[in-house]
Amino acid sequence: MASQRVDTGEPVAAAAAKNPASAGARVVHLPLPDSEVALVAALGAGRADAREALFDRYGSDVERVLYRTLGPDSEIPDLLQDVFVVALTSLDQLRNAEALRSWLIGIAIRKARKLISKRSRWRFVQHLPGFSLPERPANTASAEVSDALRACYAILERMPADERLVFALRHLDGMELTTIATACEISLATVKRRLARGQQRFLALAERSEALVDFLQGGGFAP
Repeated sequence: MASQRVDTGEPVAAAAAKNPASAGARVVHLPLPDSEVALVAALGAGRADAREALFDRYGSDVERVLYRTLGPDSEIPDLLQDVFVVALTSLDQLRNAEALRSWLIGIAIRKARKLISKRSRWRFVQHLPGFSLPERPANTASAEVSDALRACYAILERMPADERLVFALRHLDGMELTTIATACEISLATVKRRLARGQQRFLALAERSEALVDFLQGGGFAP
């Protein structure tokens, strides 16, 4: 039975040259520690199990942010994949390995913003005579979304991208203001300004929605 060797980062060929008896050895990777630093190091070394661990650990967080900012959307699976493709191909841009999670969230937010802005630019075209967009396949989760949530996202669709993102991250995802600032790469003061404008705009539109009456009577937003 072939002996096993713990991976030390040394190529098998080099180890075999030093010790011919080890030529048939099989590399055994140590389990990945929970730390972000260790995971980033393993990713940099090209370990396949590190790529799997990256998605296993942070896939649900990234998907949640995409859902909170976009609502039920058929493009979320593709965006989710894009976020991790970008992360794996630009790992050298991560300056602080301990900030891996927030870095991934930042990539997700930029992807969401780009999609929102793209749709906003083309929204006016939908009202031109003879123009219609192809039907999107229904998201399986959309049938379970409440009337209030659907009304909420209908309003968000009418808001500027920057205000919408900050509003959704704060009030739909519950993200702290400082975390939003880091993820969006803006100052805390900018977050507060956009949030204040977003809240004002959302409330003005929500007053016309029967589905959001209970929300408005409950006092609106916490700071």
